[in-house]
Amino acid sequence: MDLNTLLASQFVLPSIPKVVALLLSELGRSEPDLKTITQLISTDPALTTRLLQTANAGFFKLSGKINSVSEALAILGLAHVRAMAAQAASAASLKAVPGINLQQFWAYSLNVAKLSRSLAGVVRQNPQAAFTCGLIHAVGELAMHIGMPDEVAALDREVDPLDLRRAKLEHRSFGFCYAEVGAGFASKWQFPQPIVDALAHQYAPFQDEVYEPLAGVIHLATWRVRAREGGLSANALAVTFPGAVGEVLGLDIDMVLQQDPIDWSAQMPGRSLI
Repeated sequence: MDLNTLLASQFVLPSIPKVVALLLSELGRSEPDLKTITQLISTDPALTTRLLQTANAGFFKLSGKINSVSEALAILGLAHVRAMAAQAASAASLKAVPGINLQQFWAYSLNVAKLSRSLAGVVRQNPQAAFTCGLIHAVGELAMHIGMPDEVAALDREVDPLDLRRAKLEHRSFGFCYAEVGAGFASKWQFPQPIVDALAHQYAPFQDEVYEPLAGVIHLATWRVRAREGGLSANALAVTFPGAVGEVLGLDIDMVLQQDPIDWSAQMPGRSLI
């Protein structure tokens, strides 16, 4: 399958069942708490994607301007959120994506979002946009597994979907990787151009005269979380650190490692919601 065919396909990204349940419960209260609703949606890549897609639609005349869940909720009424949550609940039977450990994927995505926001603060990029990019940076991977399961299954047998080498091997096998897929959908959904560019160039942020700092932030956050998922030693961290990207942003390996979420020592963030 080529990239354009995949981008033209229709599918439903799976949400975290417990998050959907908690969101519906909060929305059912006589006076729903907006902060709680924001926090819940911001842990779920699929819900975040759907909300931003609605908020950036031409109907609201803010196409390409909404970067975060909080911004989206500021213009959307709770009726839209209720409809989205109900739709997510009706799709709850979709409990598996071939080749993807969804619990791991959801927790991984939230970790990348947290690190992206932290790194963005250090290099003076938009923290909200960075969090959003980090949270949804790998939805292209889900799309590939849902839309072209047979082709991707062969690659899964060679390398894990969260392996540091994954993007490179997807390019070798298909001519594109999850980064282009995610960016393609983000463009189709009229997301802000900086988010589209960051998703598109996250694999190689500063190659071929491309300069998109937010892509560099996502690249470094992805490296750190995938390295942790893979259990890399201190030596392996040093060997695999994308120094060229860090140099452009003025970040060395120690500065990146210092941004690790404080709750990593206890459990993976997001586990309690899954």
